[in-house]
Amino acid sequence: MAVCGPRDCTAAERDAAHEVGRLLAERGAVVLCGGYTGVMAAVAEGARSAGGLVVGVLSRPDREGATAGLSAAIATGLGEARNAVLVASADAVIVVGGSWGTLSELALAMRRGDVPVVQLGGWQVLDERGEPLPGIRRAAGPAEAVRLAIG
Repeated sequence: MAVCGPRDCTAAERDAAHEVGRLLAERGAVVLCGGYTGVMAAVAEGARSAGGLVVGVLSRPDREGATAGLSAAIATGLGEARNAVLVASADAVIVVGGSWGTLSELALAMRRGDVPVVQLGGWQVLDERGEPLPGIRRAAGPAEAVRLAIG
């Protein structure tokens, strides 16, 4: 399960990501994230607090700046293109909060078309009529996000 979100997040986004990570780990899911600060660090800490395995898919060619909560780090050296690797490696994608990088991960997950994509907070993408785009599952809280992602 990939959990995506901004490196500069709010306290509420941090708390939600921590809880998502904990709940995923309790369900036995391996958690994938971008591996740095903000939502990524919070989801890693949450998953590790429940004994979970957390893999960081890093943008840098080294592990500099990676959060300490990772079980493993993959230093891709791909920059923002690592978002595609992260999303392509997941059985489901949960997006917590919003930023440009997070929006790209949401779009890549939707383009994939074969995994659940759940959004918890963040931006809402609308079509030309002002309607929410179909396919994105919106969650009101961490427990609902996990349920919508993995049942």
